[in-house]
Amino acid sequence: MNAAKRLHSSGQSLWLDNITRSLVASGGLARYIADAAVTGLTSNPSIFDKAISDGHDYDLQAGELAHRGMDRESVFFAMAIDDLRAAAALFKRVWEASSGLDGWVSLEVSPRLAYDAERSISAAVALHEQAGVPNLLIKVPGTSEGLRAIEELTFRGISVNVTLLFSSDQYLGAADAYQKGLERRSVAGLNLRVPSVASLFVSRWDRATASKLPSDLRDELGIAVAKQTYRSYRAMLGSARWLALEAQGALPQRLLFASTGTKESTRPDTYYVEALAAPDTIDTIPQATLDAFVDHGTVGALLSTDGGDADEMIVRIGAAGIDVPGLAATLQTAGAAAFVESWDHLLQSIDSKIAAHTGPAR
Repeated sequence: MNAAKRLHSSGQSLWLDNITRSLVASGGLARYIADAAVTGLTSNPSIFDKAISDGHDYDLQAGELAHRGMDRESVFFAMAIDDLRAAAALFKRVWEASSGLDGWVSLEVSPRLAYDAERSISAAVALHEQAGVPNLLIKVPGTSEGLRAIEELTFRGISVNVTLLFSSDQYLGAADAYQKGLERRSVAGLNLRVPSVASLFVSRWDRATASKLPSDLRDELGIAVAKQTYRSYRAMLGSARWLALEAQGALPQRLLFASTGTKESTRPDTYYVEALAAPDTIDTIPQATLDAFVDHGTVGALLSTDGGDADEMIVRIGAAGIDVPGLAATLQTAGAAAFVESWDHLLQSIDSKIAAHTGPAR
């Protein structure tokens, strides 16, 4: 049994942090499901930007959709939904067997809506209806405006992947929004089975602080924050508030570790995956990192529910000059801006594809 299958056996779901049309069509994704115990998939503007820009798989469809009168955003979502429908079909059996706890794919609303709750709600509802598959999560960032949208979407029965979370406090905000939405459904007499995930970004902490910390503290902050957040997650699952919802049929909003590819060559390529093994969670893993983990990864101790040495480590990092709470806010803002940049580049790539087939884009 390879390391990915052992990690899955420990209770952690492995989702692939990538999608391309060729990956699905060639059988590559099916092989990851069979050989690496992959049970879900995530996408974001950067992933689709690379998929569309680097090859020709989308050229013909982009031109055809534009010829029908679609604007470039509509062209993108139509193409992305086609890919995600195909991926969702491969995970449908997992989704059914887990009663909706696993087996999901994710599609993000436009990153330009990160600070607009009402438009995020409208966009999420429209994408959910357009996709028409039961195991598609709509990604909404965990900004203050996003949290309002997440509560409302949960109330409406739309499953959400809360993205761009960078701290235990930000995670707790997402958990609160989710539970508020479920509590409103309870009052309305609605079914509480509206699964969700909350995505904590890990390695970006270390990339942001690499030049500011002594060598013994580098690449430690992201894992320390993840340990604190896992402690908060386990405490939430044991809270009276959650247990009351669970008794009515609600499924937990699972904690998902994102940004788990190693950025620094001084660390093993499986560094974050090995450090973040934890039951009842998800790790969404870049394709190259997953390949490395299958090849030579190890599964050691699981995360402690009490946070282990996280508090001590964060105190040491704070003493070295890092404002950890302030950096969490900065990382969320910077992450939202980076996704907008990727989004704009993605739309430019679609413009080029359309122009090559039909003339200038609308």
